[in-house]
Amino acid sequence: MNRAANTYWIDDRLRAQRVSERAIPSFVPTRDLSRDLIGTRAEIRKRGGIIPSWVIFGMIILGTFVLCVTVTMRTHAERRSAIEQHAQMAAEVETLRTNNAALDAEVRKLRTDTRAIEAEARTRLNMVRANEIVVPAE
Repeated sequence: MNRAANTYWIDDRLRAQRVSERAIPSFVPTRDLSRDLIGTRAEIRKRGGIIPSWVIFGMIILGTFVLCVTVTMRTHAERRSAIEQHAQMAAEVETLRTNNAALDAEVRKLRTDTRAIEAEARTRLNMVRANEIVVPAE
């Protein structure tokens, strides 16, 4: 209850937060300030410090041109890299297709040709016929 009735503290705080009008310096208009720092247009021209607008425009156009050329060159380099990678992968795919075709032919041969089955059984599994005699050679 005491705090709600104490307006002195609130008024004193608000008074302390106000900015004194004496503390704010009088501002000089921007045009006058820039004239003091930089000088008038005639003085700038005498010193040779002004850059013509066509020079600035030319620099912007030149920068844009350089940016376009850079992007184009990078794009062409990436395209060449992608083409080389595609050719390499196409060669690998062709090699794999050739190997697959050879394996497919071998599988077909082993499923249908009895002589091929017998030859593989003799070489891989060391099998012999019932009427054959095995002589070990050392």
